[in-house]
Amino acid sequence: MLIPLILSGGSGTRLWPISRRNLPKQFLTLTGSETLFQQTIRRASKLPDTGAPIIVASDDHRFLAAEQLQELQVDGASILLEPVARNTAPAIAVGALRALERSADALILVLPADHLIGDDGSFSDAVAKARPLAEQDWLVTFGIRPERPETGFGYIQRGEPIGQQGFRVSQFVEKPQLGVAEGYVSSGKFDWNSGMFLFRASRYLDELAQHAPAMLEAARAAYERANVDLDFVRLDTEAFAASPSDSIDYTVMEKTSRAAVVPVSCGWSDIGSWDALWMAAEKDANGNHNEGDVITIDTHGSLIRSHDRHLVATVGLDDVVIVTTPDATLVARRDASQDVKRIVDEIKAAGRTEHDLHRVVRRPWGLYDSLENGERFQVKRIVVKPGAALSLQMHHHRAEHWIVVKGVAEVTCDDKVFLLAENQSTYLPLGSKHRLRNPGKVPVELIEVQSGSYLGEDDIVRFDDVYGRAGTVG
Repeated sequence: MLIPLILSGGSGTRLWPISRRNLPKQFLTLTGSETLFQQTIRRASKLPDTGAPIIVASDDHRFLAAEQLQELQVDGASILLEPVARNTAPAIAVGALRALERSADALILVLPADHLIGDDGSFSDAVAKARPLAEQDWLVTFGIRPERPETGFGYIQRGEPIGQQGFRVSQFVEKPQLGVAEGYVSSGKFDWNSGMFLFRASRYLDELAQHAPAMLEAARAAYERANVDLDFVRLDTEAFAASPSDSIDYTVMEKTSRAAVVPVSCGWSDIGSWDALWMAAEKDANGNHNEGDVITIDTHGSLIRSHDRHLVATVGLDDVVIVTTPDATLVARRDASQDVKRIVDEIKAAGRTEHDLHRVVRRPWGLYDSLENGERFQVKRIVVKPGAALSLQMHHHRAEHWIVVKGVAEVTCDDKVFLLAENQSTYLPLGSKHRLRNPGKVPVELIEVQSGSYLGEDDIVRFDDVYGRAGTVG
């Protein structure tokens, strides 16, 4: 059986401001009508003799992954939650342990959740070529035929052929300088390192036992001590944190004697920068990719994304990136977009929050939009899904006013439970135990006005939560 193992732990800082820690790029709609995560799941599900996917995701993104799986109507998926980030090698290890519970001969197809593939047919053909090699205990990686010299990717040098299917890996090379990359491409012997793999789950664990026994021990302990929480498998925090943090390339692929590569041209991109997204996107006659309310005059080779109905107009610009969100705007030269991560670092260092949350924050029960804030007050728009409920909670430093503008809300305030219809409001005193629930079949929308000495999201004490969240925040 072939089991897709989807790695979804990335933070996507290079696509700021739309990609942020709590909503990274794999869960965004960047191309087409589905997110990169959903495209990856759907593509893998079309392969023959394929079981339900295993997803390894950050605990922070668990509800995003579950909700997007539900939208695809995927049944039987496993979602393993990483309590801390430990790179790809440990993540694949716990996924392999899960796969072996399904089948002792399981083949795992390791796919990053945030990559774009434009040609599903060529990708499927490459997996079919790699499968016999994996069944013969090769650890197969997929090399992307290079379209240009690229300094942002690692490279794989092809060695001697293995049958008619692939090649032995001669060497892995880190991201090269431009002149070196030009030599790689002109030689015809190098492919881009895609970060996609196919091998037996048992074979991978055997390699870990040989090359990284401490990592394997930590992964086993984290998986064996895991607990089931709703639809999630929570890895043991202490055990997983004890694992070394390394990539599969460094830990296994560069050390094994059984590394193989199957080359493929499938319209692949890791969407690792705004420039990469521009290259992958459809463009107009001037080479521009525009989204939203955009007017361009004498503008060429640019990517411009406008949020909602916010007009962005350009005159006399070439090769730029302009991206707006409700709380931030990015303007950059397209060839400098790899450096957007430096902006994120500056935001973190300044103690700001724009790297972490959007103005609109999604929760398992719905969303909230921070409309306005000032000294001792904050205004939010809150939308609660049908049948959903916020946690029973209280605040030490703020009181709240709720005004229902759509639907009917059920409100709990201390020992009282009552309904609020449209245009009705209620006051929740500081220190009161309260809860908001939507008992109806349409979303409830309300305006929340907070007032107090401290308005941070960590001023929440939870007493009961249907989503299994404990403590504060989220």
